[in-house]
Amino acid sequence: MPVFAYKALDTREPGERSGTIAADTPRQARDLLRERGLVVRGLSAAQPTVGQLKWRRASGRVRARVSGFIREVSTLLGVGVPLLEALETLARQHKGKFHTTILLLRDRVAGGASLGQAMREHPGVFDELAVNITEVGEDAGTLDASLQRLAEFRERSEQFKGKIATALIYPLIVLTVAIAASIFLMTFVIPRILEPLIEQGQELPLPTRVVKGLSDFLVSWWWLIAVCGIAVFAGFGAALRTPRGRSAWDRFVLKVPILGDLIRKQAIVRICVVIGTLLKSGVVFVRAVQIAQRTTANRVLREALVECERAINAGGDICEAIERTGAFPPMVVQVFAVGQQSGRLEEMLDRLADTYDQQVSTAAARLTAVLEPLLIVALALVVLFIVLATVLPILEAGNAIQ
Repeated sequence: MPVFAYKALDTREPGERSGTIAADTPRQARDLLRERGLVVRGLSAAQPTVGQLKWRRASGRVRARVSGFIREVSTLLGVGVPLLEALETLARQHKGKFHTTILLLRDRVAGGASLGQAMREHPGVFDELAVNITEVGEDAGTLDASLQRLAEFRERSEQFKGKIATALIYPLIVLTVAIAASIFLMTFVIPRILEPLIEQGQELPLPTRVVKGLSDFLVSWWWLIAVCGIAVFAGFGAALRTPRGRSAWDRFVLKVPILGDLIRKQAIVRICVVIGTLLKSGVVFVRAVQIAQRTTANRVLREALVECERAINAGGDICEAIERTGAFPPMVVQVFAVGQQSGRLEEMLDRLADTYDQQVSTAAARLTAVLEPLLIVALALVVLFIVLATVLPILEAGNAIQ
């Protein structure tokens, strides 16, 4: 639906108002504005259509704004502010695309649509989990509580995502510096130092010959290395875009020592929180599993959830279906079994998520503590070997002169 920017006079309050409105045609936009008691002074096409808004790869900052918006709506509804007025209030707090999105939500709600229906028209901003929880909250008359649980889930999810990244960012920086320093020494420093010694016909020690061979290769064939690196990177990216390649990579990642266990537990935490949040909001278990499938990035675990859904639809038991997939630890299977028998599955899933979250935090801290000294020692050894290969022939030349 197109978006139109307008300037109008308010017949109820003195002064000029401006904003945006969603309508199929300019005539419909003018009619909608007149129904609000506005005298249109100017109307023009403002933003692209909803489907053209580029929110598909939203950054962490945008996701945080969406989470904050959901919590603010929940707060305003909780203190008794009507939904339409809450959206109008929040629209004044934002700018740019997000401002336009809120105005579109307000216009759709003012036109008689539910908030969930309005959110569904913006798939790049609000995912299926947000839409489903909102719709369930509206049907049950508990929209403020449902949005509060949704905001808590999104904030918790952002914290989960950052744990492994935080654990790896320092080691990656050290590794990048090590590679850059080694390339600089091998291509600029070593050739200039060894050139006078080679011209004198001096025999070089073994470490020096090794370093010189690597240096000559880098200087002479750097373009081949660059081409091969780009080709490998492009081929790897193309393979990841195929279902089979992505599944193979996700399966490999889960088998990596320490890191694979971290990724598996983090994914399980997200699955537990998603299913638990949906169950608390009144969504049936099968539907919750379907939504959890779409929010799970790892294809191995996603396929396990698909098999679980099929088994449940065929009349099987929940815990048996989960155990049959072989993708989840026995503890997860046991929690589902106890939760199903006691009728407190959502509570059990929250406790499991808390347990695994604590384990992920502890393991991530240990991984960082182990990787940091290992990479520093590796960097020191590489630099020491290069320096030794450079100094040895100089010392031998000095001894020969003496």
